[in-house]
Amino acid sequence: MRIIQIIDSLDAGGAERMAVNYANALSDKIEFSGLVVTRKEGPLLRQICDNVSYLFLNKRSSIDVQALYKLRKFVQENNVTMIHAHSTSFFFAFLLKLSIPSVQLIWHDHYGDSEFLNQRPTISLKLCLLFFNGIIAVNQKLKTWDEEKMHFKNVIYLPNFPSTEIEGKHDTVLFGIKGKRILSLANLRVQKNHFMLLEVAKRIKLSHPEWTFHLVGKDFEDDYSKQIKKLIIAFNLEKSVFIYGSKQDIGNILTQSTIAILTSQSEGLPVALLEYGLHKLPVVVTAVGEIPMVIQEGVNGFLITSNQVELFNESLVKLIENDTIQLNFGNELYKTIHNSFSEQTIITNYLKWLTNNVK
Repeated sequence: MRIIQIIDSLDAGGAERMAVNYANALSDKIEFSGLVVTRKEGPLLRQICDNVSYLFLNKRSSIDVQALYKLRKFVQENNVTMIHAHSTSFFFAFLLKLSIPSVQLIWHDHYGDSEFLNQRPTISLKLCLLFFNGIIAVNQKLKTWDEEKMHFKNVIYLPNFPSTEIEGKHDTVLFGIKGKRILSLANLRVQKNHFMLLEVAKRIKLSHPEWTFHLVGKDFEDDYSKQIKKLIIAFNLEKSVFIYGSKQDIGNILTQSTIAILTSQSEGLPVALLEYGLHKLPVVVTAVGEIPMVIQEGVNGFLITSNQVELFNESLVKLIENDTIQLNFGNELYKTIHNSFSEQTIITNYLKWLTNNVK
């Protein structure tokens, strides 16, 4: 097989991480593995393995003829047989198909608002999917939606998987006291519900003032970001909540953290949760998307209904005050991730599906 992954950017988001993870994982399992970034490079560039063939298109518009020609040349020179398009890059893959009809197309549906699928745009997607050979959905809700709303038959659910970070500079030093840091690895987006996080942080400041919250993820510097920063000041949390933006040394950051949280109101299967597990961090997370498929309440983490601030706070306090629960949760979550969401398991199922079902 000769497969390339296509993604719009290399910002540190879930879909972007998975595009890199697939390209890296396939690089020693198939004849050719490539990664094409259409619009913007970013911090994940350093995470691409040396044996992955990489191309940046620098696309300026939706229909950029020069970028399309560049992609077409890359595909032909490397005898690529399959395009694995992630998220919104499906449209550019569709344009390529028009000029190279023999290439097969796979779409990876990473849609983050899986709790609000009724609001999802469909017209352009339906038209483009007529030219696709298969769909990968990152959770069961998306799989059902792709089958019922898109009327697409060849859909497979493959959960996200974590990948070992390529070691680079360990530049980031978290503020706060060692052993008393709470990490939220999530881009500053509405779906991640940082407002709930700040409500919890306000309560933790009163009950456990030495504990601090560390927000790592892309800051889009939009209205949502501005509201978060205003609330930090309004709640007097300037010395309790710290925003770092996108970072490349995630492994280094995880090792400095004591507890990890997600306060999302909508998710697929967050890569952050898988990374928490690989680093044996105890977690408190919301029960959205595929998270309940990973977290067993009271066994390998605390699972809270979205927007339930008081319950989230109570569970977080239990973790803060009990080192034994922290240790047990961390070890159990590691086992869960290692056994059910490993790179080897997912890639094996992926290649089997391509061989047997994608034609």
